[in-house]
Amino acid sequence: MSVTQQQIIESLSKLPSPRGGALTEAGVLSEITIVKDKVYFAINVDAGEVKAWEPVRAQAEAAVRAVPGVAAVMVALTAERQAVAAPAQPRSGVAPASSHRPPGAGAPSPMSRQAAIPGVAAVIAVASGKGGVGKSTTAINLALGLRELGLRVGLLDADIYGPSVPKLIGTSARPELDDNRRMVPLAKFGLAVMSIGFLIDPDSPVVWRAPMVVSAITQMLRDVDWGELDVLVVDMPPGTGDAQLTLAQTVPLRGAVIVSTPQDLALIDARRGLAMFTKVEVPVLGIVENMSYFQCPHCGTRSDIFGHGGARDEAERLGVPFLGEIPLHMDIRATSDAGTPVMVSDPQGVHAMAYRAIAVQLLDQLRPGDAR
Repeated sequence: MSVTQQQIIESLSKLPSPRGGALTEAGVLSEITIVKDKVYFAINVDAGEVKAWEPVRAQAEAAVRAVPGVAAVMVALTAERQAVAAPAQPRSGVAPASSHRPPGAGAPSPMSRQAAIPGVAAVIAVASGKGGVGKSTTAINLALGLRELGLRVGLLDADIYGPSVPKLIGTSARPELDDNRRMVPLAKFGLAVMSIGFLIDPDSPVVWRAPMVVSAITQMLRDVDWGELDVLVVDMPPGTGDAQLTLAQTVPLRGAVIVSTPQDLALIDARRGLAMFTKVEVPVLGIVENMSYFQCPHCGTRSDIFGHGGARDEAERLGVPFLGEIPLHMDIRATSDAGTPVMVSDPQGVHAMAYRAIAVQLLDQLRPGDAR
């Protein structure tokens, strides 16, 4: 049974709005997106109204889920603070008393909004300044490496626009809901896994504005029953935008791993990513040089297709750990495409050994915080 926008609107029209009248008449609903049997939309309100609107968001989600044919629904509650005009200055040129602050008392730090995820001891981000450097492949193999070292590990695919984890683990199953209406992550290869890719059609583009992206990431962090984890590995989207800032400002990150190729163009963007994490006071656990070199499987000739050693040199220049080199190899590509990462398909191979060596270094940096 196909779901229509009219059905969704009719279900929402029965809900009251904190502003009076029906929800559909409050002028807060975004465009409703329907992908087969999944429904997505946002409720946009002023920042000061968020507390009053959160119950409405939950009611809207329940109402839409009750529509025949709807299998999954995500309702994002987004808020934007209205600009406030600056108070007029007195003729004397002295600012009013309300604007005076003690020396050094600036605006509250964005980091003051951080809150730990219940049950999760440590969160690390795997990030890159640009796409196409193998960040997601690195993230899942490092997660598997940490699991092999005895940790309880989760993997969150936070790349909203281009989720790769469903392909990497070979499943498109949908997460179930527990008794508290929280999503239960999928279990694969001993990992607890969550991705927006489990909720949307793989062939449908995610055309969302930044507030919806931020809300989706927040929900996947907070509205998922992660259980007890020693570490949650977050596969970040490329770049230095809203998603990265959201994660840094809402969750106390133990640190970030930067993935780059040796190529100068990739390193330029890697520097930006590293600088962003430094600016928001997130420790950089190190840099991984992916696609470091290619060694011909037939003649053994080594070719530095993207150059070589650039990430190591950059790590030394910036004073952060260099975690290791991962070669450009067909086995890594083939096992990733097949949904059986190399840490699973060939755990004793040379490529798995390279990921395992990086995981050991990460574990050494996590130990002081009792992540184990």
